[in-house]
Amino acid sequence: MNEESRTNIGTPVPDASHSEELREQVERTRDELGQTVEALAAKADVKAQAKEKAAAAKAQAWEKTAAAKEQASEKAALMADQIREKAEQAAQLVKEKTPEPVREKTVQAATQVREGAARAGQYAAEKTPDPLLAKADRAVAFARAHRKPLLAGGAALAAVLLVRRGRGRR
Repeated sequence: MNEESRTNIGTPVPDASHSEELREQVERTRDELGQTVEALAAKADVKAQAKEKAAAAKAQAWEKTAAAKEQASEKAALMADQIREKAEQAAQLVKEKTPEPVREKTVQAATQVREGAARAGQYAAEKTPDPLLAKADRAVAFARAHRKPLLAGGAALAAVLLVRRGRGRR
């Protein structure tokens, strides 16, 4: 092809300054094509996309779980405060409504019960064999270490028994 035919089709003849521009343009085009190919490859990689979505879903689930735990904890604390307040009010009401002689007798009876329990405990400790005392100490330590679950289990058992008792009367 000669120079004239090129000019006729609208393609300018490259000279030295244009050839450097063309090289730069080709290099830019190659970079753009490389980025486009990488983007298309990423879109075509279904397994990687599924892993990313699963990881995002898992992170979102953890966040929701943490938020739910925090809300439950706040509600439990609020309810505990309300229960404490109601118990204090009930105790105050009982104290106000109970005549003084009855309160005095109650204090005396409580003192006698405590003293009797202390004597019984001391007597039992003196008469109980050492291996049994060791087992009892371990049981007490376990109960103290797991107080909340044991209390929750006891409350659940009491609720079940009360429900059964209520159904039995019908």
